[in-house]
This record gives sequence, structure tokens and C-alpha cells, in this order.
Amino acid sequence: MSAIGLGPYIVLLRPHQYLKNLFIFAPLFFALKIGELPLLFQTAAAFVAFSLTASAVYVLNDYVDIEADREHPVKRLRPLAAGIVSKKVGAAMAGTLLVCGLSVSLLQNIHLFIVVVLYAFINILYTFGLKHVSLVDIFIIALGFVLRLVAGSVVTGIVLTMWIILMTFLLALFLALAKRREDILLAGERRKVRRSIGGYNLELINGAMTIMASVIMVSYIMYTISSEITAKFHSVRLYTTSIFVLFGLLRYLQITFVEKNSGSPTIILIKDRVLQVTIALWLLSFVILIY
Repeated sequence: MSAIGLGPYIVLLRPHQYLKNLFIFAPLFFALKIGELPLLFQTAAAFVAFSLTASAVYVLNDYVDIEADREHPVKRLRPLAAGIVSKKVGAAMAGTLLVCGLSVSLLQNIHLFIVVVLYAFINILYTFGLKHVSLVDIFIIALGFVLRLVAGSVVTGIVLTMWIILMTFLLALFLALAKRREDILLAGERRKVRRSIGGYNLELINGAMTIMASVIMVSYIMYTISSEITAKFHSVRLYTTSIFVLFGLLRYLQITFVEKNSGSPTIILIKDRVLQVTIALWLLSFVILIY
């Protein structure tokens, strides 16, 4: 490890992907309990458990896909595919990370442990075969986001509403479709891509993304004007935050269709200032209205 430094090992963990695990804090935020420190610490522990487990899955995925990644213009630079980190070390890292993630979750409570085990199980199935089955692959990705919500729920005792589950699932599906679109473009350049791409084409992806964006927007508006939510938050003006959701969706469609850059939603979020400002304004407006 000392010969090549820690950099490649950190890259293997994909810490930038931990942004996805912020969904674990969503139940706390929407239940108006984000300021309750005991619940916040419990949620942070769930975040750590999920992050460790997710890193284990990422390392395992890179281990299994070494040969395929070497044919990809970007993935060929990953430490395992590039030969910077040996397969033996990669396998040991995956196992250690998984044990650590499961241990942290079990120290919290048995319910979180079950959620993390389920997350690990479906992602291992995904890695060893289901990622090659079109439609099933993107639904598994979306299910992973819902499990993050469930993790935040079981450690805090906060009951999830149908709205937060529905919108999270739809948004994750939207992002997964955008990611598959880039694979289709790479396949058009005769690059080696996953087998599930055979079940997609640009017409299907473009149409499905448009449908998902529309359903997300309608669902969010219905959420903000529902009697249950307006009574809970004591505000009838939540619908005004819809403008930021609409702008954010259109910006992502612009990045995908016009700029043809949709390979990694996390990287896009980290780099795109327009999306960052839009999300910050949505968050600020929501906080002002409900807190």
C-alpha cells in the first residue's frame, strides 16, 4: 500500500458516491426532527453503515468487471482494471468493508442490520448477473434508494409517507435511465458495454426519461398540495417550491440530451453549479416554509 500510496484504494471505495446515502437523512428532515441530536447521531451511524457496505459492493463490482472495464474509455482507469491494485487486495477490501458495514448496522439495531443485509444481497445479485437484465437493472438501482430511506426510518422510528417513497423511487429511476443512455451512446461508438444495453435504445430511454420527469413533477405538486402534508407542515405555500424541482429536472434533461453527459449522476451533481444552486434554493425555500 505504501508503494503506491492511499489514493488508488480511496478511489476504489468511491467516496463521492456517498452523496446518495444522504437520502438516509430524508425521514429526519421531512419529519421536522433534523435538530434532535440523538436521532441525528443514530442516522449518521446508519449513513456510515450504508457507506461501508456500498463501498464493499463497488469494490466487488470492479473485481468482477475487470476485463469489461478495461474496454471502457473511463472505467479502464479504475485501480483494479488498470492493475494498480491487485485482485487479491481488492477481494480482501470488499470482504473487510462488508463485515465492517454489517457490524456497524448491527450495533445500531437489528432492523437496520436487516435493511443493510438486504441492500448488500440485492446488489451482489446485481453484480453477478441482474445488471445484465434490461429494466431489472434500473429497478434494482431505484430500490437501493428506497432502502436508504428505510434505513433512516428504522433507526429513528419515523414512519415513511407514501409520497417520499414514491418520489425517491421515481427520481432514482429517472437517473438510472440517464446513466443507461450514455451506455447506449458508447455502444454506438462500438465500445464494450454491459449486456443489458441490448434491451434499450435511444427511443425507449428518451421516452421513458420524459415520462419519469413528468410523473415526478406531478407527484411533487400533488405532495405539496395534499391536505395531509399542508396540515403536517402548517403551510399552504409548499407548492411554490415546485419551480425549483421543475428547473432541476429540465436542467438534468439538458445535461443528458443536449450536453450528452449522463454517465454518473453523482459526478454531475458535484460538478454542475446550476444543479447545486437549484438544489440549494429548493432546500432553503422548503426550510423557510416548514421550519
